[in-house]
Amino acid sequence: MRLQGKVALVTGAASGYGAEIARRFVREGAKVVLLDLNVDGVKRVASEAGKGGVAVAGDVTKRSDLDAAIKTATDMFGRLDIVVNNAGWTYRNKPLLELTEQEFDKVFDINVKSIFHMMSAVVPLMRKQGGGSIINIGSTGGIRPRPGLTWYNATKGAVNLVSKSLAVELAPDRIRVNCVAPVMGETGLLEAFMGKDDTPENREKFIGTIPLGRFSKPSDIATACVNFADDESAFLTGVVLPVDGGRTV
Repeated sequence: MRLQGKVALVTGAASGYGAEIARRFVREGAKVVLLDLNVDGVKRVASEAGKGGVAVAGDVTKRSDLDAAIKTATDMFGRLDIVVNNAGWTYRNKPLLELTEQEFDKVFDINVKSIFHMMSAVVPLMRKQGGGSIINIGSTGGIRPRPGLTWYNATKGAVNLVSKSLAVELAPDRIRVNCVAPVMGETGLLEAFMGKDDTPENREKFIGTIPLGRFSKPSDIATACVNFADDESAFLTGVVLPVDGGRTV
């Protein structure tokens, strides 16, 4: 029960990393507001998580939806201690010049602008409370990029770096900001990252670039997030932690 008494908000919580982060936080004693556009999916995960999970439908690119999710947390539980900016998206891996402007705008809106909106919404609350923990989900793509995903890599490079910058700026307010940077993972976006059909043969080509010999799993990312959210990590801020099986070594 490492997060007993804590209240958290997890975005992109209907599937993949976000779903497992939310479930794990509840198991560790937290009350968790789960936010996602996928209404049925986020309700299902909240139900699976148990009594501490509350589902909220919303779009992370809309400030009003983030405000509503934060209000749900404070109305129901009185405060908000932890925010996990997990919601993310990628276009299908393809040559640079084939990317459309619409895809460019979408990947930056979901992966980067959503964090801008979240900071504007939650920092005043955390300052008033006397602190908090913000965890951003970056990527090894922002550290050691793969070809075919240039603008996705750029968004995650921004997430990785902005986490450090926010950590420095918000440290006087006792708001810690850290970043988890997964390698390619077993989520619904895997085929888009590969740019190929999800076959055992195609998986092996990418797994061969990861020294520990497998993709990341949602449980790996959830464990890292629990560590950052735990009060035992009170002196950790500005950390970008690759959870990557050695990919970025």
